[in-house]
Amino acid sequence: MTQPTPAGAALLDQLRAALTRYVILPTAEAADAVTLWIAATHAQPAWPHAPRLVIRGPEKRCGKSRLLDIVEATCHNPFITVNSSSAAVYRSITDDPPTMLVDEADTIFGPKADGNEDLRGLLNAGHQRNRPAKRYDAATNRVESIPTFAMAALAGIGAMPDTIEDRAVVVRMRRRAPGETAAPYRHRRDRTPLRDLAAALNQWLRADLAILEEAEPAMPVEDRAADTWEPLVIVADHACGTWPDRARAAAVTLTAEADDNGRPSLGLRLLAACRPAFDTDTALPTSVLLERLKADPEGEWNEHGPGGLTAIRLGTMLREYDIRPAVIRFPTGLARGYRRGDFTDAWARYCPTAEPVPEAAIVPLEGEGRYNRNSRNTAGHSDTASDPVTA
Repeated sequence: MTQPTPAGAALLDQLRAALTRYVILPTAEAADAVTLWIAATHAQPAWPHAPRLVIRGPEKRCGKSRLLDIVEATCHNPFITVNSSSAAVYRSITDDPPTMLVDEADTIFGPKADGNEDLRGLLNAGHQRNRPAKRYDAATNRVESIPTFAMAALAGIGAMPDTIEDRAVVVRMRRRAPGETAAPYRHRRDRTPLRDLAAALNQWLRADLAILEEAEPAMPVEDRAADTWEPLVIVADHACGTWPDRARAAAVTLTAEADDNGRPSLGLRLLAACRPAFDTDTALPTSVLLERLKADPEGEWNEHGPGGLTAIRLGTMLREYDIRPAVIRFPTGLARGYRRGDFTDAWARYCPTAEPVPEAAIVPLEGEGRYNRNSRNTAGHSDTASDPVTA
């Protein structure tokens, strides 16, 4: 005789069925993850972290907005931020926060995002408790502390910033293939029963907030991924049934997918590009390093302004990794440049997978040994240099 399905598991089953009725999700694990994320919004006061849900696709008509419609209908206290001022959003977050929903997130993070710095700051800071925004109220001559903690779902084309996706359950939507069908969603007809389901989820989870807050589940992922997925795993464990195993499988699968498909930050891409640019040289003038970085006319380093990456921008970016230019004596005279040795620590820390250039292949500086006049663009170099200067 089969055991009856626990009430929590049955509610999650209903929610997942509703999701997959209206939306074609890319994988079964993605469907489980979104189900658990929605359920977790109903117990936000219990969580130390507020995971983001990133709904992204490569093109229009991939179902992003439709998925956001279902999230809106089933989550706790949805707050849609379209055309909302930053002040209005900040003051809508309380100790029992709403669920923030952002469609067309490029209006916040993309090239048209001027003036949205406060909202971007809220979305970055609001992942963790006790990260309030501080504002001075001149009328009362007091500093005001404004809560930022709230779960948020963001939908848009392409990747979100690393600071968002690193704190998010990321679902990569796709256009429907031939033969894939979903039921049409009509707000007037379909939202009411979904809101009833949301009320049932809320009643189930709110009754046990103290238990949820004390839970310390075994996590299949680590570090920030564990912070993000922990509320979802706790909900699954509380529901019982098949959900605990499914939650952990979703965490492993979607985290691995994010690691495989995530693009390194701009700074890491620059560090990685500098390694082959040095080739076997021990030092390069800044102008030659820039020339080699921009050798590919279609490469990204030609896209930073009208003339591509500049010496000033290069110096600013590399300074974050404690790499600074110096005045170095080259065969053509003194010039600002970079030494390969100044990159080795950053390469080891941030780009460890690349194979190092064999020591025997590195062209020594003048005075250190053989001088290779056939090295491309730049000959051997002296290690005599004055104090470092900014690029």
